Amino acid sequence: MKKYTAFVLLFTLALGAFAQTKPTPKKEQDYYEIKTLPIPKEIYLEIGGLAPMPDGRLAVSTRRGEIWIVENPYQKSSHQTYYRRFASGLHEVLGLAYKDGVFYCSQRGELTKISDTDRDGVADLYEPVYQFDISGNYNEYTYGPVFDKNGDMWVSLNLAWVGFGEGKFAKWRGWFVKISPDGKMEPFAGGLRSPAGYSFNDEGDLFYGENQGDWVGSGRVTHLAKGDFAGNPGGLKWAKEPNSPLKLSLEEIQDNGSPMFEAAKKNPKIKLPAVWFPHAIMGISTSDVLQDTTKGKFSPFPGQYFVSDQGQSKVMRMGLEKINGVYQGFAINYREGFQSGILRERFGLDGSMFVGMTSRGWGSTGKDDFGLQRLFWNGIMPFEIDMIKAKSDGFEFSFTQPVDVNSVKKAASYAIRSYIYKYQHQYGSPIIELKDLKIKGVEVSADHKKVRISIDGIRQFFIHEFILKGVLNEKGDPLLHETAYYTLNQIPAGPALVAAAPQDEIFTKVTQIGVVKNSMGYELGIAGLLKKHTCSACHAKDTKLIGPAFTDIAKRNYSNAQILALVYKPNPQNWPDYATEMAPMSHVPKADVLKIAGWINKLRETEGLKNRD
Repeated sequence: MKKYTAFVLLFTLALGAFAQTKPTPKKEQDYYEIKTLPIPKEIYLEIGGLAPMPDGRLAVSTRRGEIWIVENPYQKSSHQTYYRRFASGLHEVLGLAYKDGVFYCSQRGELTKISDTDRDGVADLYEPVYQFDISGNYNEYTYGPVFDKNGDMWVSLNLAWVGFGEGKFAKWRGWFVKISPDGKMEPFAGGLRSPAGYSFNDEGDLFYGENQGDWVGSGRVTHLAKGDFAGNPGGLKWAKEPNSPLKLSLEEIQDNGSPMFEAAKKNPKIKLPAVWFPHAIMGISTSDVLQDTTKGKFSPFPGQYFVSDQGQSKVMRMGLEKINGVYQGFAINYREGFQSGILRERFGLDGSMFVGMTSRGWGSTGKDDFGLQRLFWNGIMPFEIDMIKAKSDGFEFSFTQPVDVNSVKKAASYAIRSYIYKYQHQYGSPIIELKDLKIKGVEVSADHKKVRISIDGIRQFFIHEFILKGVLNEKGDPLLHETAYYTLNQIPAGPALVAAAPQDEIFTKVTQIGVVKNSMGYELGIAGLLKKHTCSACHAKDTKLIGPAFTDIAKRNYSNAQILALVYKPNPQNWPDYATEMAPMSHVPKADVLKIAGWINKLRETEGLKNRD
């Protein structure tokens, strides 16, 4: 009996030890932490601009035309923060900068210098630096300023919204302009639609984030040089001005739904994005762009870029390289779960990132109407993709930790495909020219931190999607973020990889990875489909997000066939109260859409819903 009891005890301990060694998947919050700054209930802090001050305070501008000074924003002495209104009576301040003891902000129709001459903590001098044309259209937002190293200010001007984007109603709408401290304006580049966020990198190059819409198939970040055309012709009327650095007309822009790179072949003035952010997968409303210049304080990825998204309330990471003088690179998730839609991000004195948020009228996955939070890295190194570089016949991945060699040499560890979007005046685009790709060979570096893969069929100008679900580190842990998207503008020269083919099947389809089995019932299967096809990025079961709740859709009493038709060709007029139009999702298999449609219609029965009158 004693021997039997001892055997059972040893067996139980062995099972416990086995359970303890099984890796537990890590989450973003295990490495990248968010702290929320409390905001008094009586203050509607719908943030449009952030300006960390050298004395440790933080200035915040709002869409309601105010500037607030926040004391103790780093919450060093206590968690309590203190707010003092510095300025008011302004018109929708969507950008803020602090230089030499004074503030500069973009109102809707003016770049304004604001001073506190008597030093009582309240602004008493408002000086116009430059006044912009406005027509009164609600979409004529003005963003900035951002200072360059020479002390000049840069401002971006949003297009109006009339059917589709128009800049002809007010001068220089759809353009970047540079303004000197004495108020002289110089147009710099055109073709913008909704340039909410932009910044200069440490080389002095300008990058801006663009939102999906007319002529913009999906979110993207573009490098702009003087005289560049970023793709949206809404403001080309002003290219005829004598001081315009860009000479181009609407008649020169093809509008046939072919990819943007095809249009650029015929018209080299069109500047292709450095990085595409696939719509609803990597955000839906690209906002700010900021390079990590904190030398390792903010993240494990110094020198890379952090791109925020207003609609999905998250921060993404972007890595760039230059091939043949052209910027290109990858996009990957970094941190989700912010309290509202992110519009602005700025680094604080300690290397953390202040994140300013607003969602009124625009919608976001974050539940709050506005918010102010701080994002920082806790110093623990995650297992992540560090960098992706293009090669002549594929790509090289760098990782933050050594990989398990057996895992990276299996074809089943990868799913790779490429695709692109239409270039057209219609709002958004479905994914087009989708193609699964084959792995021909894999090579691992001596330190096991780099993996080069040779691919059959890489395509210039296309987005290349990588799902590295089977890649593990030497401890057996999976990647924190397994999916990345590389925009291949240029294919570098160099020798092809000479390496053995992967250990198992050479070809793995994307659909073979991450398939949700329906072994636990219908609901779980639908949840998997909603996640797989990014439906849950914009819709929830019974809560309004960027799009209507599924229960609200169910009340419309559409048939399954009607839902299928609307997924493939959305009609924004059906939902006039939603600011963000749905993109066509014709790449989603018909069978999957019909399953989702059936589930939506079943909600009328299971939730006891009444049809809309």
